[in-house]
Amino acid sequence: MPGMPDLDRLSVDAIRARLHAQNSTTYDVPPELLSDDAREAAVLVPLARIEDAWHILYIRRAHIDSDRHSGQVAFAGGKREEGDESLLATALREAWEEVGIAAADVEVLGYINHHHTISEFQVRPYVGVMPWPYRLVLDEDEVARAFTIPLNWLAQKSNYRTEERRHPESRRPWPVVYYDLYDGEMLWGATARMTLSLIDVLRGAD
Repeated sequence: MPGMPDLDRLSVDAIRARLHAQNSTTYDVPPELLSDDAREAAVLVPLARIEDAWHILYIRRAHIDSDRHSGQVAFAGGKREEGDESLLATALREAWEEVGIAAADVEVLGYINHHHTISEFQVRPYVGVMPWPYRLVLDEDEVARAFTIPLNWLAQKSNYRTEERRHPESRRPWPVVYYDLYDGEMLWGATARMTLSLIDVLRGAD
């Protein structure tokens, strides 16, 4: 795409350096509706080098009747538990439990600013590089599938759109990001917005 930086050319060191430049906090709800007691959560955004291209690893959550995010595409992650020493520990623990990525196999490069979700979580996304190919072990109670999407595909504006939705307690419309289907999977909502936040950081000053 003319004028678009080729993110596949970024080295690990360049990605690490660009993660020091943070964008604004992002939201899935109008800021005036944010709760003061939002729960802490963290996710791992795993980058993998596949055929000379950067990919991001996503999961599709298993179908659970009581889970409002059931069946959605997401990053491995979850809420901070009492035994977690940090939010990074939360992200790495959840990645191990959900898809079998060992913490020792992740080179953590940094994070992007936290994201507020409609389910009243304040999420910190940590970005790390993992080896590939990798033997993933899915927790089938929580994860239906794991798959990757090329970073450059995710960065192309022709592959996603923004639609206005209304929160039931707010008068103003609120943007929701929807990607086109990739390998039969729909990336949208909070995970899509966090993905775009990462892409904005990685584009840097190109």
